[in-house]
Amino acid sequence: MNLLFYLKKRSTYKNGPVTIYLRFTVNGRRAEISTGKSCDPNRWNAQAGRAAGTKEDTRVLNAYLDKLQSKAQELHQVMTIANETATAETVKNRFIGKALQSRTLVTVFEDHNSKMKSLIGREYEKSTLQRYETCLMHVKDFMELDYHLSDIPVTKINFTFLVDFEYYLKSVRNCGNNSAIKYIKNLGKIVRICLGNGWLAIDPYLNYKPKQNAVHREVLTKEELSRIKDKKFSMERVGTVRDMFVFSCYTGLSYVDVCKLKRSELVKGADGNLWIYTSRKKTDVLSRIPVLPAALSIIKTYENHPQCIVKDTLLPMMSNQKMNAYLKEIADLCDINKLLTFHIARHTFATTITLNNGVPIESVSKMLGHTSIKTTQIYAKVLDHKIGSDMQKIIGKVE
Repeated sequence: MNLLFYLKKRSTYKNGPVTIYLRFTVNGRRAEISTGKSCDPNRWNAQAGRAAGTKEDTRVLNAYLDKLQSKAQELHQVMTIANETATAETVKNRFIGKALQSRTLVTVFEDHNSKMKSLIGREYEKSTLQRYETCLMHVKDFMELDYHLSDIPVTKINFTFLVDFEYYLKSVRNCGNNSAIKYIKNLGKIVRICLGNGWLAIDPYLNYKPKQNAVHREVLTKEELSRIKDKKFSMERVGTVRDMFVFSCYTGLSYVDVCKLKRSELVKGADGNLWIYTSRKKTDVLSRIPVLPAALSIIKTYENHPQCIVKDTLLPMMSNQKMNAYLKEIADLCDINKLLTFHIARHTFATTITLNNGVPIESVSKMLGHTSIKTTQIYAKVLDHKIGSDMQKIIGKVE
């Protein structure tokens, strides 16, 4: 802890004595209080943090400041020995005799969710808020069951709390491993808020290293995608859903990104061909995607569709729930024994359309709008025929 006595002039200051303030600095964070004393700037030694001179009033003032400094240092030492959370704010509060404000987990969590709610549509999606609200519900139920309390001080969040919460999620709530880990990560954001504000001294996640299980990502093979593309449907709406799905298979765009795709985002690239320039709704990262012939054919099919004209969109999308319902029907009609959802199209683009046709993963990552290759690797699954094709190249070269 560092202590500094200094003169704090108001913006309207002209002349005369100025109030002396004491600044506490702990681990780079500051807090300050008025000493109740003042000094003329002409008689103040800023480097020493004391009044300059040998007159009686100067000696009395400096002796007073020395006592304040000793008191602050002693308080900090007492708090350190008692393993109390010693931050600039807590030392200042103890110094002036102010009762420490109790920060509790539910209070901080609710404040976070309230702020997130006010930023829906600007920085966050509604689904993100719902995930944090569900996490808070689980935290409350867990504390009620294990601690018989509705709330606890944030200082009680430790390694044991995390391990017990994970066990609760997997046993009582019957969450899968990956779902439980996601809730633990949501709680982690609240812990980081507490650490950043100095309300929590030790990071409980320091030695807590949960592992997510690898998830099998379903994709369509080239033959299955061809079956869907070439299938004739009697119902126009089913055919439209098929077209939207196939478009995503050839562009890698997610459902929300296809929904918001504007006609102005279809532009001619430097190579003279049509490209899609759009920002991903989830991350606001720019995706640049060359328009393949199959995707261009679908765009032309719907360029005069009434919904596209009215909304100035590229394609006539419907709700995700309806589309997924129709996709299950399409899978049955095309003899595809896979749970078909719209998001499978994005995985199909990453695997069947690009990576397995020799497109480098760096290029695929850019087109998908990922900020990390690691994210692309989750989507990417090299199919057996690509491995076989690659191994054929070394036959004869090895014995």
